[in-house]
Amino acid sequence: MTAQDELRLLPWTGPEGKPCYLSTDDRDGFMSRLADNIESIQLGSAAELLDQVESLTEEQATPEDLRLLAKEMAGALRDVLRIATSRGQLREVNAHRS
Repeated sequence: MTAQDELRLLPWTGPEGKPCYLSTDDRDGFMSRLADNIESIQLGSAAELLDQVESLTEEQATPEDLRLLAKEMAGALRDVLRIATSRGQLREVNAHRS
């Protein structure tokens, strides 16, 4: 098992919205690759949502459209912040190994 500071924050939450962590030295293992793939999908979704927001500002949107968009943006921002936190932790671990 790796040290506490080497845990990887995963791009999903567990029961009750609590963070999930991965403890492994194998960065090419199944769970690490799964987390990498999910992060990639989440970042792609955030980029697509940003495109929608930019095009929506030029069109007339209903209040319901704006509420849905705000909810989707909040979820995407939550995902991106989790990824940024995880990658920041990974950078710290890699710096300690060098």
